[in-house]
Amino acid sequence: MVVAAGLLQGVAAHSIEPFFTHMNTTDPSGEKSDKLIIYQIFTRLFGNQQTTNNPWGTRDENGVGKFNDITVKALQELKKFGASHVWYTGIIEHALITDYSEYGIQKDHPAVVKGRAGSPYAVKDYYDVNPDLAVDVKNRMKEFDDLLKRTHTNELKVIIDFIPNHVARQYHSDAKPAGVHDLGESDDTTRPFDPQNNFYYLPEQSFQVPQGVAILEDASPVPYVEKPAKATGNDVFKANPDLNDWYETIKLNYGVDYLNNRQTHFEPVPSTWTKMRDILLFWAGKGVDGFRCDMAEMVPVEFWGWAIPQVKAVRPDLIFIAEIYNPQQYHTYIFTGKFDYLYDKVGLYDAVRRLMEGKGSVEDITRVWQQESGEYANHMLRFLENHDEQRIASRYFANDPWTAVPAMTVSATLHTGPMMIYFGQELGVNPTQAEGFQGEDGRTTIFDYWGIPEYQAWTNGQIGKPGKFDGGKLSDDQKNLRKFYHQLNQLVNSSDAIRTGGFYDLQYVNTDGQSAGYDQHRLYSYLRHSARQKLLIICNFDKVKTAKTTVRIPAEAWAALKVDDTKTYTFTDIFRTKTKIKASATAGVPVELPPLSVLVLEIK
Repeated sequence: MVVAAGLLQGVAAHSIEPFFTHMNTTDPSGEKSDKLIIYQIFTRLFGNQQTTNNPWGTRDENGVGKFNDITVKALQELKKFGASHVWYTGIIEHALITDYSEYGIQKDHPAVVKGRAGSPYAVKDYYDVNPDLAVDVKNRMKEFDDLLKRTHTNELKVIIDFIPNHVARQYHSDAKPAGVHDLGESDDTTRPFDPQNNFYYLPEQSFQVPQGVAILEDASPVPYVEKPAKATGNDVFKANPDLNDWYETIKLNYGVDYLNNRQTHFEPVPSTWTKMRDILLFWAGKGVDGFRCDMAEMVPVEFWGWAIPQVKAVRPDLIFIAEIYNPQQYHTYIFTGKFDYLYDKVGLYDAVRRLMEGKGSVEDITRVWQQESGEYANHMLRFLENHDEQRIASRYFANDPWTAVPAMTVSATLHTGPMMIYFGQELGVNPTQAEGFQGEDGRTTIFDYWGIPEYQAWTNGQIGKPGKFDGGKLSDDQKNLRKFYHQLNQLVNSSDAIRTGGFYDLQYVNTDGQSAGYDQHRLYSYLRHSARQKLLIICNFDKVKTAKTTVRIPAEAWAALKVDDTKTYTFTDIFRTKTKIKASATAGVPVELPPLSVLVLEIK
């Protein structure tokens, strides 16, 4: 599209290097596949070797990871681990307490910053990177560009966050390209709503910092002033948001008049639409391969359907992932909004989390695929951890990282869509103290300077020296846990049936009445099949009981596999145990699964 190419002038004037053309994700047969393995890194924490860990500690006390800590060796190990994409979280410059004014970066008022290190979802300059992440702050963008190149050289693609719904209260771009008008620069602040304003205003009212906001003792005593007050990011249209609101952010205006029954004003195209599209083009022009779009459903789907095709006209291989929690909107955000993938939090994550906690039933998994199968199962991104969710090993979740074995296997193999692992998930990271603003809540902090002991054991480095990234300080249990995730990634990357094949749920013919010993609430069985490979996958979610039963495969399933159901077959576990079972098609498959175990049986 000529129009899209023209958009790069003055906005994303960077060469599109030829490596993009040969980095498609493909299955072993060379066909295009949606089965990405995304490894999410919280960049600020990844390479930090400091072990001080003082709650509310400063950058210099507790340390901070840098772009340069993600070395060639680190990337090679992630590639060996099986990742296809790395999601670098917290790249774009956001509000923080550390003072970088000597580098021309405007200071942030501590009353509207969460934690010393700040939230990466309170962006203060869309055209710059977080100075905390640079060794040489003056050359911070070059250090990010170098990380991009290193990542691509090691055959990994790069995803970063795009935060379209809100920005930091003191948003101000010091680094915007020539000719770019800043957000809010031309707003009429006397009007609560104007389609061409970038923000929503409360004329004649002053913003009030919520009661209870922790102001650090060494912070500026000067009060925070914002008049007129702007609407807060989580759709709070009042000057005094609550402590639990996203009070550190301001809502962006995409032409929706929230105070008048959400009337839309999309013609002419609102100013925010063009500015946000140009920001996407800027990062796409740098070589970023995809965007995880924060709270995408809080932005009108019409914007996405307008912007994504224009950005993809310049970079056809780009992927867009929507953080979305409303299943009623899935179809719209895929087919109208043009997203490639959606978070599967409300569906599969919630279902398997209940099982991991000893509640729920595998019947919930059947309900999930019935709702998501067909037109968009391959669009659902499956995960068990990310920066928003509690760690599996924590007392707030499963209290044991090994409960992830059946849940992660299902998440990785249920359909052909992508999967994601959060850094340290494979090591059993377990936050046990309040890091500062984050509090002690089972999550790895996104607001504070901190070191992650379990991850430091894997990186195996020293302060001031690059990590060895060999797991040299891991316990045997941690090494075995990481081995499980490594084997699972290898299975996903090598299996034609999992990457591109069909799916067949076997629960309806396997009940305790039909198959003795089959616990229809804790055992989940299904087939994955392609022309080249047939798999029977069985997962035992019970934490205590060994399952000893026979798994039935009905005649119609054998027909779906295009296999003769009058013969005897060998069922070989190609995942963990290498067990071999011989069984006739009509008799069923005798299996024994210890607690929290799985079998991935290839049928031959």
